[in-house]
Amino acid sequence: MIIEFEAEVFRWDAREDSAWFFTAVPAELSEDIREIPRPYRGFGSVRVRARVAGTEWATSIFPSSSDGTYVLPLKKAVRDAEGLVDGGPVYVRLEVLDG
Repeated sequence: MIIEFEAEVFRWDAREDSAWFFTAVPAELSEDIREIPRPYRGFGSVRVRARVAGTEWATSIFPSSSDGTYVLPLKKAVRDAEGLVDGGPVYVRLEVLDG
């Protein structure tokens, strides 16, 4: 399954000194991902291949405890390479590898 979406970059707010940044998969796409039969992985994670502009990497998305969507971690190397900033837009292509 391949999905594409545009969303906002946000900093993990559980800690003020956090350097963790994410973007949220929209609710309707998160529901589609949740319906894919797959084995359970730690923390409910789903393996994906992510692409933001010219940067592609293998990672996992994780269910958000606050709203039921999945969140994609955006590591520093990706943010730097693609000029992503807190509160800014990001266009993401995800290939779901589990399922």
